[in-house]
Amino acid sequence: MKKILAIGALALILNSCSNSGNTENKEGAQTQTTLKIDGSSTVYPISEAVAEDYKAVNANLQITIAESGTGGGMKKFSAGDIEICNASRPIKKEEADACAVKGIKFIELPIAYDGLAVVVNPKNTWANHLTTAELKTIWESAAQGKITSWDQVRKGFPKKSISLFGPGTDSGTFDYFAEAINNKKGDSRGDYTASEDDNTLVQGVAADVGALGYFGLAYFEENKDKLKLVAIDDENDANGKGAILPTLETVQNGTYAPLSRVLLIYINATALDNKEINDFATYYVNNASKLSAEVGYVSLQNDLYTIVLDRLSKKTEGSIYTDGQEVGTTLEVKLKGTTVQ
Repeated sequence: MKKILAIGALALILNSCSNSGNTENKEGAQTQTTLKIDGSSTVYPISEAVAEDYKAVNANLQITIAESGTGGGMKKFSAGDIEICNASRPIKKEEADACAVKGIKFIELPIAYDGLAVVVNPKNTWANHLTTAELKTIWESAAQGKITSWDQVRKGFPKKSISLFGPGTDSGTFDYFAEAINNKKGDSRGDYTASEDDNTLVQGVAADVGALGYFGLAYFEENKDKLKLVAIDDENDANGKGAILPTLETVQNGTYAPLSRVLLIYINATALDNKEINDFATYYVNNASKLSAEVGYVSLQNDLYTIVLDRLSKKTEGSIYTDGQEVGTTLEVKLKGTTVQ
């Protein structure tokens, strides 16, 4: 597995010293195409892995990758400041509207699945599983300043302070969790330690016996010696599957509900007119299955990658999530229902 970097606002610049494939300007000097990527810290490791591999086969594309959260990346994307936005949730209507104002048309490409990991400190002996209702009790906005001890969550839990760690409001992970658990977009208590750097959240939970946090599954896999994964019981599931841990199988088939989600990249359609960027996008989709698995995420079903590649080659514009709604939907239905075969 490729090392997941602690980055914050750090930009990763991937460049090769080779002149192979470079073009010349009017003065005969070698030039390079620069591709700027920003957005989700959850999707960052996949894009970083793809870019690292790609530089070995193409010396003429300079790639910069930063992470400012899905919301932060969308602001830059809709302003035309970056060519690709990493996203851990679908584009919002207001973000799509902002793109339209600037005349920016986009291609939406699902690239992997992720399960949101709910984690506690390894010395926590009581919270082996939590229900979605209990998570709501802890995290909803009404809990702020009121739900402060574990014994308020479930009878039998110890009277021990809860310290909460989660992504900031610019994060797609925040948006998805709020909607999936608290049943309302943007609804969350604010009295918790928030960070766009998932490694900060890992360190916070690892240092506090009473801590609880959530972030992308890959960050748990990278730090599972420091954390304890909590199984989630979706009481709203009529099939009554009980408490489920996120695994490759449960995330891909959706039984880890409602905390399984799709990871995406958004590409400026005009940027694809540049052959170097188009080639990179094609390489990304063709290698997303292998490289997403290498950094701890879950690959899409093989037939879905074929549809995603078709969306790219045909430059199919817009979002399959026409209302920005992902919770309660399946990618298979969304893709096969909107792509011409």
